[in-house]
Order: sequence, then structure tokens, then C-alpha cells
Amino acid sequence: MSPELFYDPEVRAALEAGPPLGTVTAETLHRIRASSGLVNEQIPLSEAVTRTDILVPGPAGAPDIRLRVHRAVETVGDVPCLFWMHGGGYVLGAPEQDDVRFDRWCQRFGIVGVVVQYRLAPEHPYPAAIEDCYAGLAWIKEHGAQLGIDIGRVGIGGPSGGGGLAAALGLVVRDRAEFDLDYQLLIYPMLDDTRSTVSAGWEVPVWTPASNEFGWSSYLGPLFGRDDVPPQAAPVRATNLEGLPSTYIMVGSLDGFVDEDIDYALRLNHAGVPVELRVYPGAPHGFEGFAPQAAVSRQARRDLNDWLGRMVESGREPIVDRS
Repeated sequence: MSPELFYDPEVRAALEAGPPLGTVTAETLHRIRASSGLVNEQIPLSEAVTRTDILVPGPAGAPDIRLRVHRAVETVGDVPCLFWMHGGGYVLGAPEQDDVRFDRWCQRFGIVGVVVQYRLAPEHPYPAAIEDCYAGLAWIKEHGAQLGIDIGRVGIGGPSGGGGLAAALGLVVRDRAEFDLDYQLLIYPMLDDTRSTVSAGWEVPVWTPASNEFGWSSYLGPLFGRDDVPPQAAPVRATNLEGLPSTYIMVGSLDGFVDEDIDYALRLNHAGVPVELRVYPGAPHGFEGFAPQAAVSRQARRDLNDWLGRMVESGREPIVDRS
């Protein structure tokens, strides 16, 4: 099948109008990291949300971790927290790229958003990133009250590679059993290092098969291509998904990750985990970011906001949809 035949027309127009990310390779990595295309710099941020960077202890023997904390100015008291991992295929990105997201969510839901700056591959292969994420989350669960966080109401999430890290973090939290999570929000998560599904081979924009191979090989390092990759590195490898928190998965039907994401949702369901799966027709990877005004993107935001609202707004007045 050629995905070209099935693009949503509005998404296709946005793709054609904007500069392509290009294939991420060892040769292009530093140029793409330095580009502004990963951050919505052109979208103004409100003054209704504060953004504060703090340093917390990293894993044993590793550097401190930067956490970017978002909180609505008018929010009072201890409130729920969404602990977030930015996207970038394990090799790109920074917490600032989610400023716009939390500018909206902190006002809408009254949450505190915490985005972790984990170490990137290939300079820092597995387990650097997932251990950074766990250390940051553990600090929030222990010390979050200092930031006005209700440490008993914490969820996790992320898009793309950040979604893969969120899924892996859910497994690590379950297995280490040091604290609990409310939910996990996985936006087109990058889960399958084997890249063996049909959709993983599609020549699609934004995150191509070649970029996907580079991302996984960079992150896994000497583990890449082996049969003993741990699920904490590549969640598709998990054989037991029982005991994970309520999960939301969204993905476009033309995303290279669509097969692995659908399969993960199916296996979560079989394991008795409450899971909501949304697949958006004609949409490739990152569609709601580069084509925010497309009808399919607006629908995706409404669906996600509805689910997230139900997770964090239990017992409060119904939320008015402002999508």
C-alpha cells in the first residue's frame, strides 16, 4: 500500500506547506537538533502560566536532572501533576517544546505539568533516559508538595519517543513498586525496536523508517538487534502488561507506529488494563502538531482533552470544551 493515497487533504496541505524534518542520521543529527522546527517558537505563550526550571538529583553517579515546571498563576493548593517526557525519537528534543501544550493544559485542568530533560542518545544510550525519567518522577512523588503538587495524584505521558519512555516508565514503576501512578497518556508512542510491522516499513513523512532505525540503534546501543532487549528499553518486549495504570493511546492511521500502538492497546486490554485507543484516519506522525487547524487534529484534541479531563477532574464540575 502507498500511504500517499490516503492522506487527509488538510494534513497533506500542511505537509506540503512546511519544511520537512528530513531523515535523522548521524550526519544530520546535530543540524536537526539545532533547528527551531522542534519548538513552537512562533506561538506566543500566555502570562497565565509560570514556567520554572529546577534541578533535582539524577540517578546514582549521574548528573542532576532539569525539570521544567508549569503551573497556572491562579491555581491554589496542592493539585494533580502530569509528569511528561518530550518527544524526539530518543535522540532529539528538549522540555521547551511542550511549553505550548502545558500553557493550555495547566489553565484548562488546573494541573502542574512537569517535563523532564532526560539524557539523549546516542551520546547516552539505554538506560540513561529511562533512569533519568524515573529519578525525576521519584523526586516529584517524594518532594512534589514543595511545588504545590498532590503527590497522590500523578500521571505520566509523552509523545513519540517520549511516549515510548512513558510506556517504559509505567513498567518500571509497576515492577519497582515504590509508588503508584494514576494513568499513562501515550501519544503515538515509539514502542517497537524490531520495526517488524507492516506500517514500520511505510515511507511516511516526519519520522521515516531510516530515522526510526537510527533512533532505536542510537538508544539501544549494543543491545540493538538482539533478542534480549528488556521491556524497560522497548515496551513491545513486555510479556506481562498486568497492573499498569489506565492508558490512553492515540495515533494516526498513516503513522509508522500505528501497528505497534494498536497491538499494545490490544494487549493492555487483554491484561485487564483500562485502555482507550484512538486512530485518526489519513494522519501521519505528529499530525496535530504541524496541522493544528485540520479537522482531524481538532478532533484528536477534543478526544484527548475529554479523557485527560476525566483522569484529573474526578469529582469536579464538568469541563467546558474549548477546542
